[in-house]
Formats: sequence, structure tokens, C-alpha cells
Amino acid sequence: MRRSDEQAYVDFVTASRPTLHAYAWLLTADAHGAEDLLQETFVRMYVQWRRVSSGQPLAYARRVMSNLHTDRWRKGRRERLTDEVPETAYRSSEETAGVDVVRALQQLSPRERECVVLRHYLDLSEKDTAATLGVSVGAVKSYTSKGLAALRPLLREERHV
Repeated sequence: MRRSDEQAYVDFVTASRPTLHAYAWLLTADAHGAEDLLQETFVRMYVQWRRVSSGQPLAYARRVMSNLHTDRWRKGRRERLTDEVPETAYRSSEETAGVDVVRALQQLSPRERECVVLRHYLDLSEKDTAATLGVSVGAVKSYTSKGLAALRPLLREERHV
């Protein structure tokens, strides 16, 4: 990579890191998983930097991150057996009273979560969200509507309304 391209890449990473990290965290709800997702996105961006730098690199990075997240979700869908028994078999009313947005987002399907986060957290248009996820605008509307409908009862508590 040429020195000027490398400096442009470093500038891009510096400027976009907070936004992309927040997006990754909202997708995964796990600090370590978000950091891994962010790092892998930046690695893939570096490899393709010459091709993407002239267009919209932030949109490309969001698309890469969404695809990586979907790939990880698909691989992790298998049942996992463990030797450990959970400490509690139920949730107390105190735990359910502490529902927050990130936990509520984890109740959504990965595609619904991506649409809700892109549309309402990153404030992308339906068209930009569709381009980022590689789906139609109608699919974005449908996933967003279903996601918001599922979030409403979860966030119905007084402090979230």
C-alpha cells in the first residue's frame, strides 16, 4: 500500500472507530465480541482499501460488519452442551425490572436488530440501510417494523416510555 493510501486508511480508522464500535456493541451486546468484530472489519477494510477509499468507506465498513455478524450468528446457532449448571433457574423481579435497550435488542433476530440499529441508532435512511445489508427497501421496512413491535413490550416500563 502506498504511503498516502496508508495515511488515508489510518485517518479513516481514527474517525470511524467510535461509530463502528458502538454499532458492533449494539449488534453483539458483548464488549469482547464487539472488539473482535470491529478488528476483523478493519482488517477486511485494509485489504480492500484501494478499491473502497474512493467511494463510501463508512458504508462499506458497516456492510462488512453486518455480514461478519450474520456469519458469526449462523455459525453459533448450533446447540452447545456444557458441564456447568446455571446458578439460577429463574429470574427475579429485580432482574426483569432492569431491562435495558441492549438486552431488549438481543431478543430480536439478527436481521431485525441490524435494521433497528441502523435505522434508529445510526439514523440511516431505509435506502441506505437496504444497501448496507444487501436487502430490498421493503425488507428493511418489514424487519424494522417487526423489531420495533417486539421491542415495545420489552421497554414498556415507566423509565423507558
